[in-house]
Amino acid sequence: MQKNYDVIIIGGGHAGIEAATAACRIGAKTCLITKSQDDLGELSCNPSIGGVAKGIIVREIDALDGIMSKVIDKSGIHFKVLNKSKGPAVWGPRAQADRELYKENIQNILFNYKNLDVVYDVVDDIIILNGKASGVICGKVKIISNSVVITSGTFLNGVIHIGSIKYNAGRFGEESVTILAEKLKSYKFNIGRLKTGTPPRILKQSINWEILEKQLGDETPQPFSDLTESISQNQIPCYITYTNENTHKIIENNLAQSAIYSGNITSIGPRYCPSIEDKVVRFRDKIRHQIFLEPEGLRSDLIYPNGISTSLPQNIQEEFVRSISGLEEAKFIRYGYAIEYDFIDPRELEETLESKKIKNLFFAGQINGTTGYEEAAGQGLIAGANAALKLQNKKFVLSRSDSYIGVMINDLVNFGTKEPYRMMTSRAEYRIKLRSDNASERLTAIGNQYGLITTEKLKNYNDIIEQKNQIYHFLKTKSIIEGYNNFDNLQSIGILDIKQIKKLFPEIIDTDDRILINIFAENLYKDYEKRLAKDIEILQNDKKITIPNNINYNGITGLSNEIKTKLENSSPKTIADIRRIQGMTPSALITIIIHIKKLKN
Repeated sequence: MQKNYDVIIIGGGHAGIEAATAACRIGAKTCLITKSQDDLGELSCNPSIGGVAKGIIVREIDALDGIMSKVIDKSGIHFKVLNKSKGPAVWGPRAQADRELYKENIQNILFNYKNLDVVYDVVDDIIILNGKASGVICGKVKIISNSVVITSGTFLNGVIHIGSIKYNAGRFGEESVTILAEKLKSYKFNIGRLKTGTPPRILKQSINWEILEKQLGDETPQPFSDLTESISQNQIPCYITYTNENTHKIIENNLAQSAIYSGNITSIGPRYCPSIEDKVVRFRDKIRHQIFLEPEGLRSDLIYPNGISTSLPQNIQEEFVRSISGLEEAKFIRYGYAIEYDFIDPRELEETLESKKIKNLFFAGQINGTTGYEEAAGQGLIAGANAALKLQNKKFVLSRSDSYIGVMINDLVNFGTKEPYRMMTSRAEYRIKLRSDNASERLTAIGNQYGLITTEKLKNYNDIIEQKNQIYHFLKTKSIIEGYNNFDNLQSIGILDIKQIKKLFPEIIDTDDRILINIFAENLYKDYEKRLAKDIEILQNDKKITIPNNINYNGITGLSNEIKTKLENSSPKTIADIRRIQGMTPSALITIIIHIKKLKN
């Protein structure tokens, strides 16, 4: 039995979904293969989308007409822009999701997506002909394609750990993928192991809500997608509690029983989303750690205690959780666990996320060493688009200067990772330009050049730009205080609140807040952006100086052994990549440039 497609996507998680839909938008006949329908749209860990930096990635996915933004707008039950007290460049839109609604809305989109077939099966092997991926094998079925994208999440040789107990699983209740994992090793990919984890789930009715700190969402929820006019879903609060000295004492006394500290787990976990054991050990000076109690849905009885991921034994989990205020009578529905899984060294990939070893084979998501739904979805969109564009001999690559997605992929393919990679605003040199409010202006026109943008999205984008220009012209011609030009001085006189601005100008009362935020953020950073433009020009010039394939860093006189080792481990492709290597000195950079010019002459 044999079927034929342009693109095959392996895995129905966030990376796989964005890969499949991106390939379809470009016009490729696409097959998404996953174990079961339940896998489609599953929020494996935290029931939320977005956050600092991550929220900007979701906005970029929306700018490229992806579906994560649209789905969270329909499924979100607690919207909040993080870092709102700081400048717009670091605002982080975030939304708590109803798990069941999120999955339902994902599937409603997928099952009606043009050019897409969803197949429920397990992939055992990749068909490779003449050094190119040409399809997959599922049992006795061959599915032929021009390109293949692997988005396997934590399933490759996944092992769950709870105390001394461990068993093979890709996530709770689902078997790990072992046959494909061994096949990838046989193809000589450089395979490593990483770890992530999740907290226990607690019965809502067992929590003493009366003594906890309530956290409300934003009064006016801000959608992720430009296509969403407003949030219509019911909104609910989250609650905050804290660990205490007794909690920490219980954990410290039982560290030897934690899978992380007992030696059962040797791989590295996420530095910026540590387990509660790591928090207690690494931050001994802190007398408490914050825990967000997040409902898993409007009709769900489960609470996700964000901040206490753990691999301690079940009885110890019960003991330390019940030492926390409000959780004294906590009933456990599921225990926390750590999970180890295989990933490939992302330095073996091109910036299109295509394998350097096997042509037409792409990788996206946690298999590339990242952590988080948003990072996975961003990679999936790029990998799926490029898998489809192979048919047109085109490549779709985002740069560090135009997107957080570009920063992430550039970091991964040049420097690799030894721990689960998480996107942060500090990783982006041009974060003043890479804001949530201007994602569509940065990326939609680019995406349209490659066929990623639907007619509906393009019309919406053009309408927004037209409205923005009209409002901009209106504000530039008005005056509110004698001696002040209102537009250029609104920030200086402290008028930053959109409601205040609309009160001052009744003519724009019906204008979408997002357009005004974009206008004023742009005005706020206009002088910085002029300087950034010069920096970006330097970056583009540096990118033109490519590194020869035959370069021998050990043969370059004047470089320290440390710099030589970093260069060998990073495999930079351009001078721009070398410039970003930690510890790179100006003198070493000049020495390398001179050496490259000699080689090219």
